[in-house]
Amino acid sequence: MICGMNNGEPDYRHLGWKEIDRTVKAECGIFDVYSVRRSDDKGRSGSFVLIDAPDWVTVIPLTRIAGRDHVLMVRQYRHGSGEITLEFPAGAVNRGEDPAATARRELLEETGYRAGSIECLGHVSPNPAFMNNSVYTFVAGDLEAVQGQTLDQHEVVDVEPVPLDEVMDRMGHPPYTNGIMMISLAWFMRAMGAHSRKR
Repeated sequence: MICGMNNGEPDYRHLGWKEIDRTVKAECGIFDVYSVRRSDDKGRSGSFVLIDAPDWVTVIPLTRIAGRDHVLMVRQYRHGSGEITLEFPAGAVNRGEDPAATARRELLEETGYRAGSIECLGHVSPNPAFMNNSVYTFVAGDLEAVQGQTLDQHEVVDVEPVPLDEVMDRMGHPPYTNGIMMISLAWFMRAMGAHSRKR
């Protein structure tokens, strides 16, 4: 065995920090803010800001209209940017809820469509510098309109089927400006590439 290697992988434990304690600085409803004290193996210590947030899901609902692949998108006002965006349906995972169940629930609530099939494409940390959550991407198929929207009190959401090629071409430009949507599209494009290579 090579020094510093474990099963062929480098040993990065020297980069880790151990938590000493944490203090709640703000409870903001959709997340909590903590001040966390940590130390490393060289004796250095410091205080760091940590946002404790629930996991999120994003759903890419695929349907076919007039022989062309479409995605059910949601258009809504975003208070952070002050802009109206066009996004995949998405939402927060409730405590103890399976992310796949969240994906089905959010799709139904925001669009009124039920997914006959749902598949997790992957998950990543949206910002590991100071956030502790993950964002999961699902692709949904065999869609069926079963009800009207059941939105939260302050949600105002329009549902729009958008051609898939338009979503892929315009992502990152207004109104497709939500960065998490780009992460989800990257997962989807990787899955499409893997599928095409298997043919």
